[in-house]
Amino acid sequence: MNYVFTGPESSGKSTLALEIAKATNGMYVAEYAREYISNLNREYTQDDLLIIAKKQYALQEEAKKSENKNSCFDTDLLTIKIWSEFKYGTCDPWILDRLYSNSNSFYILCKPDFHWEFDEQRENPNDREELFKLYESELQKYNFPYKIASGTLEERIKELTRKRTL
Repeated sequence: MNYVFTGPESSGKSTLALEIAKATNGMYVAEYAREYISNLNREYTQDDLLIIAKKQYALQEEAKKSENKNSCFDTDLLTIKIWSEFKYGTCDPWILDRLYSNSNSFYILCKPDFHWEFDEQRENPNDREELFKLYESELQKYNFPYKIASGTLEERIKELTRKRTL
């Protein structure tokens, strides 16, 4: 099974995806945007989001071919779509055409109930609740199966692994 960890920034997605990958002996697929943006010596643009999306898509498609039964994706094209529309008002058709590439995945929507932590790539300390509602609305719109993860990291791991969500 493939699991996609999604939600607003600083909501514990990366940490949770990595911990669940370890707990399930799964493959962890990192968020490519972090690597890409850290290597830019300028502000990113909407054109950069398409480059990021194509690489994220390729990484996830490669993971799906793996013999590993579980993959934990730290983001996917839905996240890039939401961010592109939120920040720029539009989304590239290439991304929209491939939104269903993870439709057989189970989404973990991370609630932003952690304290927002600054890092150079984060932009929205004040819009996390609004973005969370937008993520949930998009998951429902596309009829993607999902579960909300909330609480501490330990509570999230326990809840996700205890009830056989994963």
